[in-house]
Amino acid sequence: MSIYRVLKADQSVAVEWPDGQPPNAGELFRLAGCPLNGPTRPLAARQNGVLLDLASPVTDAEISPVTAQDPEGLDLLRHSVAHVMAEAVTRIFPAVKVAIGPAIEDGFYYDFDNPEPFTPSDLDKIAELMKSICQEAQPFTRWESSVAEAISYFKDKGEVYKVELIEDLAAAGETTVSFYQCGSFVDLCRGPHIPDSSFGGSFRLLSVAGAYWRGDSNRPMLQRIYGTAFFTRKELVAHLALLEEAKKRDHRRLGKELELFSLHEEIGGGLVVWHPKGALLRSILENFERDEHLKRGYQVVMGPQILKAELWRKSGHLDYYRENMYFTEVEEQPYAIKPMNCLTHMFIYRSRVRSFRDLPLRFFELGTVQRQEKSGVLHGLTRVRQFTQDDAHIFCAPNQVQDEIQNVLELVKDMMECFGFNFEMELSTRPEKSIGTDADWDLATGALTAALKATGRVYEINAGDGAFYGPKIDVKLKDALGRRWQCATIQCDFTLPERFDLNYVDSDNQRKRPVMLHRTVFGSLERFIGVLIEHFAGAFPLWLAPVQAIIVTVTSRADELAASFSQSLRRGGLRVELDLRNEKLGFKIREAQLAKIPYILVIGDKEVQDGVVSVRRRGQELGAMGLEELVAAMEPETRLPTFDRF
Repeated sequence: MSIYRVLKADQSVAVEWPDGQPPNAGELFRLAGCPLNGPTRPLAARQNGVLLDLASPVTDAEISPVTAQDPEGLDLLRHSVAHVMAEAVTRIFPAVKVAIGPAIEDGFYYDFDNPEPFTPSDLDKIAELMKSICQEAQPFTRWESSVAEAISYFKDKGEVYKVELIEDLAAAGETTVSFYQCGSFVDLCRGPHIPDSSFGGSFRLLSVAGAYWRGDSNRPMLQRIYGTAFFTRKELVAHLALLEEAKKRDHRRLGKELELFSLHEEIGGGLVVWHPKGALLRSILENFERDEHLKRGYQVVMGPQILKAELWRKSGHLDYYRENMYFTEVEEQPYAIKPMNCLTHMFIYRSRVRSFRDLPLRFFELGTVQRQEKSGVLHGLTRVRQFTQDDAHIFCAPNQVQDEIQNVLELVKDMMECFGFNFEMELSTRPEKSIGTDADWDLATGALTAALKATGRVYEINAGDGAFYGPKIDVKLKDALGRRWQCATIQCDFTLPERFDLNYVDSDNQRKRPVMLHRTVFGSLERFIGVLIEHFAGAFPLWLAPVQAIIVTVTSRADELAASFSQSLRRGGLRVELDLRNEKLGFKIREAQLAKIPYILVIGDKEVQDGVVSVRRRGQELGAMGLEELVAAMEPETRLPTFDRF
């Protein structure tokens, strides 16, 4: 007899099984007493960190169930519902060709090549058939075949996209591939999947969008159907409510309504035009961040927008980042428009002999960079082609690395908390395409790991997603709706100082290599502002609001006092607008509210007589106030955030 150990949430259960044919995962879970129904019913299995179907044979002594309560459970469900959707689409539209259909963070999608565009009524038909498929509890069945057989099978069906995928797998050395079938739909898929389609009833099809095959604008444009799915109706309803709230907060809509920025195809995709209020918002953020960096020992620097292409070859960018760069020529010499700020900061470091006493050196630049982005991925402010990074590079001795990383993490913490953000951290390790020695990568990864552990915060490993020149810590913000956004990053680099021959004279009078830390706090300023707009739903805190107060008059007899009040408030450093239009008071107030202006100051005949204004703050009546009382009331909210350590 063989002994298998089933690792459940609160215990380990030993299960005996006769030698010979190994059991499948579902059989072991049944014998171990796992529930047959309910939220803790096994959906799949985890063996040596790999997920398996319940029907898969168990080849290891230890195995654990994956349930609806595990994060992987929701991905399994959504991937499986994507297959259910594909079955429905292929039954309703026999001429359709099927591409790919993964689970994504908030749901799933599937790409189709259909002769006609899908319409909203088509989505309704697809959803109705999906409900029937779910009610039928169709099992997900897996089998394998040779690559040659798989290519022949999909060629006979005219599924050209599947054929291309399998041919790529063959070129990579794969000899067999796996299939999954649910009802009439057969798909090339690694799996695993939930046991049957009955789990997938709580879903919603959300939208249709265009998507180039494999993200290449030279390839066919496919139709991508997005959807989401949950294990319960209650979870689905809550998520749909969240999506509705997200629509209201969409920074693209609010950016236009609040007159912050605009985007114009006539100018070019991914190129932002900042209007007065948006430019002022940017300036407030930039000045705040610049001052905070100066307090923390950073020096402000600036570099040019274009550099000779040879420098980018030397740095490795031409080999590893070329597809994201723009190029030009100056006097028949090739130049590149900078996608990053690091090269010029190294030249500043190299401009004179550095001593160990100079270190650490912290150079900070609000540097505008240009990156090639496919038109299909451009999205408002959060994915653009030109953006400004709050970039800094810290040059330090190896024994200073951990302290410097911890200082950056403290800065990130201060900045994120002053906007009300929670955040998570991720350590991204060496990618396949990279430069530098194994020893350098081990040192850099060890330094980042030690700094993360010293913070006491939980972090995740994102294997293989580091920069090509070094590992990195990524900070994921969580906004008011609980959505995650990538902003701050810290990268540890032993390679570029070697390539650009950076050194310092140590206490033993020997020349040694500094370590270079690349880091941002907000990341892309454009992206961060987009996140802020949605986080605050456009109602910025008073210190950050482009317009802090607006004075509205009831009658032209109040114009003189309104002008006097506005002048005094502006001299005091407040950002105030005047509305002297000959419009009804209710109309003026409504417009100010829609503009998310925090303070609305009303002046009519009574206020003129008493020399005061009637104050409304975010819809709340605060009564009449004189100038000094008003300034005192606003002052605590207008102060920039401060931090105890400074």
